Amino acid sequence: MYSLIVKMAWKNSFLRPARTLLVVAMITVSMSMMLGIQGLYDGMAENMIDKNRRSGSGDITFYAKEYRVQKDLKYRIKNASAIKDELKNMQGVKSVVLRVRADGLLSTARKSSFSFMQGIDIKEENHFGRFSEFLKEGEIKLENGDAVIGLELAKKLKLHIGSKVVFSTQDVMGEINSVALKIRGIVQTTNIELDDGAIFIDIKDIHRFLGTSSGDATQIAVVCKDEGLIGRLQTKYGGLDVKSFLELQPMMKMMQDIMFIFNSITFFIVMSVVFVGIFGVMYVSILDRIREFGIMLGLGMHYKYIRLQIFIEAMFVGLIGYLGGAIFGAILLIYLRDYGVDLSSFSDALEMWGYEAIIHGTIKISYFTTTFVAIITASLLSVIIPLRKIKKLNPIEVIKAEK
Repeated sequence: MYSLIVKMAWKNSFLRPARTLLVVAMITVSMSMMLGIQGLYDGMAENMIDKNRRSGSGDITFYAKEYRVQKDLKYRIKNASAIKDELKNMQGVKSVVLRVRADGLLSTARKSSFSFMQGIDIKEENHFGRFSEFLKEGEIKLENGDAVIGLELAKKLKLHIGSKVVFSTQDVMGEINSVALKIRGIVQTTNIELDDGAIFIDIKDIHRFLGTSSGDATQIAVVCKDEGLIGRLQTKYGGLDVKSFLELQPMMKMMQDIMFIFNSITFFIVMSVVFVGIFGVMYVSILDRIREFGIMLGLGMHYKYIRLQIFIEAMFVGLIGYLGGAIFGAILLIYLRDYGVDLSSFSDALEMWGYEAIIHGTIKISYFTTTFVAIITASLLSVIIPLRKIKKLNPIEVIKAEK
């Protein structure tokens, strides 16, 4: 009996092939576009978060108490090298870097701007976050007074490769010191703080310039693969300010939430279209076959078998549309992941907010699983009203009326 119902449902699904194929095409196009939009939204968010994590705080960051408020060298971590060695030997820690930051004034012959100097070890930074990949122009060279500068700061001061600048700040003794630097490279990290205000020099040079010990640091950044590590580190190093990436970057969390809202709205709109499309096909199909259902009920077929047949018909339409949408959506997502969308004409505005000119998408299995559940649910819900009409049928009156 059930095999017969499935066969009847399959044939009736294509009783009007043009109408059914139109709905299938609608589901396919809507779903593939929705998957592409979801991939782009998540890709934008993940790209920004990844670059901010690699160029800035990592997964976990250590500061001395009061440093984030005061930005004063006296609140530096004085045993940073020892802590770094301890962290590197901990299970789950992938990489650790030390950084020294000094806020001051960056000047050229014609202009000046408040900025900050950041001392880094370029080899460790490359291992930590592939720093050399941020290079926009020139070369990553931090030797003998060489420096690398953020893109927006370079634009602000109209600097180019080979330009000479002077950075002035207070050293560890409170004296005003200045150092002449030559720009060797320009980087774009899409981390707004770094691109707009940072000039990078070798960490050994900044120690000499500021008069700090080689074991000191203003920041210890950690990349790890253990999400539970933050709690253990906060307990172990209670005398330091230990923060996770999202604690230091609340805007990243807000951006994730905004992207989730955008994706949810898109998802709701597409599923509403799917529901209306399948509902329209099933409702018209049932009206076309109302005499058929009346005869079936008149011959003694139980209503539950008719209901099952109609549910299966709706599922066939939804499943075929889903398969088409999944195939084309996967192709679109792969293209967006590998090639991205070129928005170079809006590059200035995008860079201002930390986005790249070419936006790449991402692919998640959850896109397909949640869409599958939603389409099947929409397919089943779309036949509830038509089923109510069948349930109220008086078989004899329907057969007479159709004569």
